[in-house]
Amino acid sequence: MLADSIITTQHREWAKYIIGEKALRERVALYVKQFNDMGEERDEHTIKPTTDGSGEVTPEKLTSVEEVSGEGYHGYLLTVRDPKKIRLVVPNKRGRGEKITSMVKRTGAIAGVNAGGFADPNWKGNGFKPIGLVISQGKIYYNGLGGKKSVQIVGIDKNGKMLAGNYSISELMDLGISEAVSFSPRIIVNGKGLIKNRAQGWGVAPRTVMAQKEDGTILFLLIDGRQPGYSIGATLYDAQQILLEHGAVIAANLDGGSSTVLVDEQGQIVNKPSSSAGERYLPTGFLVFDNPESVDVPNIWAGMKPSEIDAGKW
Repeated sequence: MLADSIITTQHREWAKYIIGEKALRERVALYVKQFNDMGEERDEHTIKPTTDGSGEVTPEKLTSVEEVSGEGYHGYLLTVRDPKKIRLVVPNKRGRGEKITSMVKRTGAIAGVNAGGFADPNWKGNGFKPIGLVISQGKIYYNGLGGKKSVQIVGIDKNGKMLAGNYSISELMDLGISEAVSFSPRIIVNGKGLIKNRAQGWGVAPRTVMAQKEDGTILFLLIDGRQPGYSIGATLYDAQQILLEHGAVIAANLDGGSSTVLVDEQGQIVNKPSSSAGERYLPTGFLVFDNPESVDVPNIWAGMKPSEIDAGKW
C-alpha cells in the first residue's frame, strides 16, 4: 500500500527503496495491464431522465456540492444534474496551462474541476502538453497518440451520455463524442465496480473521479490528500464504493494528486489541494455552464505538433 501510494505521486522512483527496483517495474507494468483490461468491456448504460410521473423531466438545481468522508480521507462530491451543461475548457494562452480558478472566472462558469493529465518533466511541467487526446465540442483539439490506435478516454457524448474506456478516434466520432480527455482507469462499468478490494486500489492519494447515474446526472468526486490530520487520501476502491453508493453506473479516474481541485462560481477553491505551491497550471478542465452554447473555447494547440511543445519551458 505504501509503495503504491508513492507510485501515484510525482516521485514514483522512490518506491524502489521500499520494494526494490525490479518489483517497482513489475508493479507499474501490472497496473498498466490492469488499467487497460478495465477499459475493455463495452459500456451499455442508457440515460433514463427522472420524471414527475407525467413524463416531464423533474426540474432541479443544476449543481450541488456535498462533503464526503471516510477512514483517512475527506473530500467533496459535485453533482451536475444536466450533463449537457458541461464543457471541456482549455487554456487561452500558448505556452502554459491555466489554473481552474482562472478558467472559471474567465468563462463565467458556475463550477469547474481538473480533467486530463499532462507531461510533467522533473515535476515542473508548464501544464501545456496534454497526454493523449483532448476533444471539445466534438472536435479534436490535441492528438498525442502517436502510433497508438486507441486510448482510454473519459468524457461525454452529444446526448449527455458519459463515455469511458478504451476507444479509437473513429469509434469516438461514430459515438458522437463531445467533450473528452485521456485518462484511466475506468472503475465502474454497467453498474458494477471493477476493483475487488482496497488492496487493489492503487495506493492512497488525492483523487478526481467522474461518474454518471442512470438518470444522466454527472458526479465529480474530489478527495483531498497528503495532509495528515485532515485527509491522507483515498484508494480508487474507496472512490468506487462512494460512487456506487450514490448510484453511479459508470465512473473513471481523472488526473489526481496535486492537480485535484474543485472551484465554485465565485472562482474560489472549495477543497484543499495538496501541493505546497498551490493550484497547478493545467491543460484541461471540465466546467459547468448555465448556457454552454454561448461559451467559446478556441483551440490553443491549432497548428502545433506535440513534438514541438516543450512541456518544461515556462
